[in-house]
Amino acid sequence: MRKSFRRAAAAAVAAAALLTAGCSSGTVSDPAAANANQKVELTYWAWAPNLEKVVDIWNKANPNIHVTVNKQDGGDPAVTKLLTAIKAGSGAPDLIQAEYQKIPTLVAANALADLSATPAKETKGDFAAGVWNSVTLGGDALYAIPQDTGPMVFYYRADIFEKLGLAVPTTWDEYAADAKAIHKADPTAYLGTFSSNDAGWFTGMAQQAGASWWGIDGDAWSVKVDQEPTQKVAGYWGTLVQDGVIDNKPMYTPEWNTALNTGKQVGWLSAAWAPGVLAGNAGATAGKWKVAPMPQWDASKPSTGNWGGSSTAVTTQSKHLDAAAKFATWLNTDPAAVAALVNVAGIYPADTAGAAASLTKAPAFFSNQPDFYKVIGEAAKGVGSFTYGPNVNVAFNAYNDQFAKAAQSKQKSAFLSAVTAMQDITVGDLKKSGFTVK
Repeated sequence: MRKSFRRAAAAAVAAAALLTAGCSSGTVSDPAAANANQKVELTYWAWAPNLEKVVDIWNKANPNIHVTVNKQDGGDPAVTKLLTAIKAGSGAPDLIQAEYQKIPTLVAANALADLSATPAKETKGDFAAGVWNSVTLGGDALYAIPQDTGPMVFYYRADIFEKLGLAVPTTWDEYAADAKAIHKADPTAYLGTFSSNDAGWFTGMAQQAGASWWGIDGDAWSVKVDQEPTQKVAGYWGTLVQDGVIDNKPMYTPEWNTALNTGKQVGWLSAAWAPGVLAGNAGATAGKWKVAPMPQWDASKPSTGNWGGSSTAVTTQSKHLDAAAKFATWLNTDPAAVAALVNVAGIYPADTAGAAASLTKAPAFFSNQPDFYKVIGEAAKGVGSFTYGPNVNVAFNAYNDQFAKAAQSKQKSAFLSAVTAMQDITVGDLKKSGFTVK
C-alpha cells in the first residue's frame, strides 16, 4: 500500500485503510447540523438528463437546504475535474454523480466523504446486495448512495424466434444452440455479437459468472481478472466467435444499427436502459422484441451482472456533510424522488421498491410485453457483488486493446490470452502507482 494508506489503517477497517489517504472523510464540520434554521447552499455536479427538475422538488420542500445542479459532461470528464479540485484544495462541489466503477479511484484520492455515521447508512435495505457493495467497497464505510443501475437481461426478436421454432434460452448452452440454429437458417444473421469496445458489457458478463476483478487482501490489493469465472466467459465467447455462429464486430456502429433494423442481429445482451437505444436505433422494429432473464451458468442459482449505473456521493470538501447526505438519501430513496428520477430523468432506479412502484407500464417500444419491468425487477435482485479497484481505466483500456485483437483473430486461445494480458497490465499499473499487490 502507499504510505499514506498505511497511516489510515490504524483508524479504519481494512477496506477503508486501503483507500483513504487520511482520516478526514466523513468528519467535516456541518454548522447547519447545530442550527436547523441556518440556510445551506449545496452544489451538485451531475449529468443525468433533467436532474435539475427533480432537485426542484427538494428545494421547494426544503428551503433551508438549497441544492444547485451544475451539469457536467459525465463519466471521466467529471471525475478528472473533481480530482483536480481535490488536489488543489478548493473548487469541489458538495455532491457528485459518481459511476460505481469510479468510486475506488475517488476514494483513493480522498475525494469522497464516508457517510456511515449519517442516517444514509440506514438505506442499505433499499438496494440489492451487489449494488450496495459497490458503494461500500465491501467494508463498513459508505461512500455514496446508489442512484441508478443497469441489471443485464436478454433482448431478442420474438418474431424470428417464433418463426424458427426456437425456445428462449435459459442457459448459456441453450444460447449457443440458438445462435447456431439462427446462423444456420440465415448465414447473414447472428443471435448477437462479441463487442471488443465495451469493457462494461464484458464486466457485467464476468460479474454474472461470479468474478470480482479486484479485492482487498490484508493491507494490499489483489487482482483476480485471470481466474476461472472470467476465463470461462472469455472461453465461451471465444468458442462462439471461432465457430462463426456469433458476430465479432463492435456494437454501436452503423453496421450494428443496420443489423438491428433488418433482423440480422436477432438478440442483444444488454441492460435495463436498452429500450431507449433500441427505440432510437431500430424504431421500425418496435413490438417485435421481448426481454427475458440472462441465460444462466447454473439455472438453480440465477444471477446477473450490471452494465452501467451511478450513485450520489458527498465530497470531502463539503462543509455540510449531514445536509448533503440528507439530500442524497432523499434523492435516491424517497418514493416521490425516485418516481421523478424515472419519469423526468429516465433512469432505472437502484432503489428496489422504488423501481417496482414507479415502473408499472412497459416502455412504448415493448408495448407487446406488459410484464417488461417485472422481468427487469427480478433480474435486478440477482446482481452479484463486484469490487472495482483504483485503476479501472487501465483494466478497461487493456480489455479494449487485447480483446480487439482476439475478436479479429477469431481464435478461442486468443480470448483466453487476452484475459491473462488484462491481469498482467492491471497488476503492473497498480505496482507502478505505488500500491502493494498480492
